[in-house]
Amino acid sequence: MVDKHENQTPEEVHYKASRLAPLDVLRGLIIILMALDHANHFIAQQHSPGEYWGGPFPAYHDALAFLTRLVTHLCAPGFFFLMGVGMLLFANARRKQGWSEWAIIGHFLIRGGLLIALQLLVVNRAWELSPGGWALETYIGVLFALGGTMILGSLLLWLKPIYLLPLTVVLVLGTELLTPSPGEWNQTFRPLTRVLLIPGGNLELWVNYPVLPWLELVTFGIVFGYWLADDPRKAFEWALKLGAAFILAFLVLRALDGFGNIRPRSGNTWIDFLNAVKYPPSITLNLLTMGVDLVVVGLFARASEKLQRYLQPLAVFGRVPLPFYLTHLFLYAGLGLWLTPNGTSIPKMYPYWLLGLLTLYPLCLWYGQFKHRQPAKSILRFL
Repeated sequence: MVDKHENQTPEEVHYKASRLAPLDVLRGLIIILMALDHANHFIAQQHSPGEYWGGPFPAYHDALAFLTRLVTHLCAPGFFFLMGVGMLLFANARRKQGWSEWAIIGHFLIRGGLLIALQLLVVNRAWELSPGGWALETYIGVLFALGGTMILGSLLLWLKPIYLLPLTVVLVLGTELLTPSPGEWNQTFRPLTRVLLIPGGNLELWVNYPVLPWLELVTFGIVFGYWLADDPRKAFEWALKLGAAFILAFLVLRALDGFGNIRPRSGNTWIDFLNAVKYPPSITLNLLTMGVDLVVVGLFARASEKLQRYLQPLAVFGRVPLPFYLTHLFLYAGLGLWLTPNGTSIPKMYPYWLLGLLTLYPLCLWYGQFKHRQPAKSILRFL
């Protein structure tokens, strides 16, 4: 077996690891926040019904309940963005190893197809353990959209940022312009339209994550990957500046309560102001969540070595996102069925959330080390 680092100096290996460390830490942070959202669903049984483009909009009369949901909004946009970054860095690395463009595309086609299959064959089995049962025949969730956008994104990896940035803007505006008005919520749309563009549906097919509205975050991630490959320090400086600009833009668009929000605010409280449409991701939701994600990753990049050591547990989770995702759903579902069959309060749910993280940490640490030792073409690299 040929070691993948045999032609790299220790300085090059350390440089690559330090370059990617803030990304792993950010991914780890959004992973544990995702686990909080799912612990809320399975254990507290107080999960939001969803911030859809139409239909009833979630109302919160408790700040803790809203904040528990709000912080988890960082997850989905962050996952798609980081996947785009990872795809570009992976493609660059494999090109240096002599892979052809078709081999790289083929890798992502297989990997994207695997994510879609895992959604339909494995993840949906976990959702069937939801409190009160699960009546949906087919559910299109985040893994499906990640797989779909990976497949589409693989065809865009040859584009330079000068072309990808306008494409990202077109996708952002297209999501806003092509999403129906809230009054059309009860209309029937073709299944393909649901899967590609419009969330919602019926018991036969329910879509939370249509593919095209999330592609914009992948293309933006690919652009950031180019910046990172060119100059990591400058890229993370740009992350801080862009993140601050995104948050400011969110405040402006949210205050105007017009274009970019998909539907008007439900009221005039601070909760209503921050409670943006997620399905599909509104411009305001993407600005807020990506703004925070970019600021966080920029700050992680500036962290001292001492602080970086304290952040290593997050990186442990961040290096094995798919195994964590698949196992944590069944873990929290099992804890809920066993310990809180009738639900519990949100404050009492938090210890169970932490218990799940402590349970999964040694498994993630072991698998991350095991995966790192596998050759580049190993099937285990897909996980």
